[in-house]
Amino acid sequence: MCRSWTRRLACSIIAGVDIDSSKPQSARIWNYWLGGKDNYPVDREAGDEVRARIPDIADGARAERAFLVRVVLHLVGEVGIRQFLDVGTGLPTLNNTHEVAQTTVPECRIVYVDNDPLVLAHARALLTSTPEGVTEYIHADLRDPDTILTEAARILDFSQPVGLMLLGVVNHIMDCDEAYSVVNRLVTSLPSGSYLALTHSTAEVHGEPMLEVMRQVTERGGTPIRARTRQELVRFFDSTELLDPGVVSCSRWRPDPIQVGTQQAEVYLFGGVGRIG
Repeated sequence: MCRSWTRRLACSIIAGVDIDSSKPQSARIWNYWLGGKDNYPVDREAGDEVRARIPDIADGARAERAFLVRVVLHLVGEVGIRQFLDVGTGLPTLNNTHEVAQTTVPECRIVYVDNDPLVLAHARALLTSTPEGVTEYIHADLRDPDTILTEAARILDFSQPVGLMLLGVVNHIMDCDEAYSVVNRLVTSLPSGSYLALTHSTAEVHGEPMLEVMRQVTERGGTPIRARTRQELVRFFDSTELLDPGVVSCSRWRPDPIQVGTQQAEVYLFGGVGRIG
């Protein structure tokens, strides 16, 4: 039952959305691993099956969210970025891009993009903005970058630098040529001084068990997903100046000062940040 007014609003929106709860969905599995409640039994079952094979799978989800926080804090606090294009929003949890950015600088503008009706229903109902800033949502697919750019230009000023966030979404484009083409289209459309932040599933840590899990999730009708090697991920940054420490496990990208000097465990999600232009 929806108890708070935001929950009731979310439920009223979702009631009109065609949601298939018979098949696992990546955003809902991710929400489950992060401790959220916006998931179905089929998602929890799939998530538990993956965790049985790879016990630290949820650590990767948490490490990627911590990566997001560190990247946004760096871009807003140290670089001066004031607007973000976040493609592959996922279901709202804690420390979403707009929350981190606008807590630091309230006037930041954020555009979220996703192609999942459930994600967008929740985003419209649950994500808010500071009075000084803007938070908007676009229902679009990463594979259609022209639509994303056209719609985002209504909210963002593309004459000024943008933080492009592609976290855990490019791994759902199975064809490598298409994946590189889509990312390149977005990157080359942004002004000099913009930044690309990208994370992606790999098998660098778990090897064949991770590949087998991905095959099984896809075969069950879940969102298709694939791994790419670290070197394949570096290629996404070809049009950028890759920041130190390069493409690494999300847990090892500029760890919090309190963690410096300790070796963080590698997770299956690798990420990096590159300056455009």
